[in-house]
Amino acid sequence: MDSIWEPGSRRRREQPVVAVRPADDAPAPDGTWPASIPAVAQVLNEGIDLAAGVTFLVGENGSGKSTLVEGVAVAYGLSPEGGSRQAMHSTRPSESPLSDWLRLQRGVGASRWGFFLRAETMHSFYTYLEENPSMSSPDLTFHEMSHGESFLALLGSRFRDPGFYCLDEPEAALSFQSTLALITVLQRIVDDGGQVLCATHSPVLASLPGARILEVGEWGIREADWEDLELVRHWRSFLDSPPRYLRHLLG
Repeated sequence: MDSIWEPGSRRRREQPVVAVRPADDAPAPDGTWPASIPAVAQVLNEGIDLAAGVTFLVGENGSGKSTLVEGVAVAYGLSPEGGSRQAMHSTRPSESPLSDWLRLQRGVGASRWGFFLRAETMHSFYTYLEENPSMSSPDLTFHEMSHGESFLALLGSRFRDPGFYCLDEPEAALSFQSTLALITVLQRIVDDGGQVLCATHSPVLASLPGARILEVGEWGIREADWEDLELVRHWRSFLDSPPRYLRHLLG
């Protein structure tokens, strides 16, 4: 079983989430969403072990990567609309029932801290912080920042303690340089003994050295090397010759 060094100590402790397993009363995968998604069906059949550091879920839209990250985050006790275990905000419930079908195997003695960052709900989370000033530093006025600036400020203020961090396509608000900055944040989390589960479309973000990459698609979930990802192959081919792609789209 994986374990990690506790910063400033010679003692080893287990990672926050060792594995994700189907609950005893989880339904059998069928044609009903989200169990109809091959990646979700595979988790409901077999479960999945998580790495001690960073695990990336990479795949096309509709492949189930965000659904899985959301389900694990909510099963961990995080708000489905983003935030920490203390965040209690909601606009309109839209999450899948997947979290009720999952059981998390937690590391003994591991940190209980966690944070869920999802791009499309950060506006409501910033409003929640604004309405609850005790939950945030007074000098951080997220609504007055650009989308990317607010993400980086949030990363700097919330992604500091060892714990379990779930991220759903965090690159959505970030430029190339800011995505590189996020890579340094994720590496710092790992160095401090934290654990990350991240859904991404970014070949840049997925290039983090030492990260485990799970490619999701019609096959379900499979482990992959960065250079073998369909995502990487497509980006390389496009950047090598954009007109080759565009003439088929725009002709």
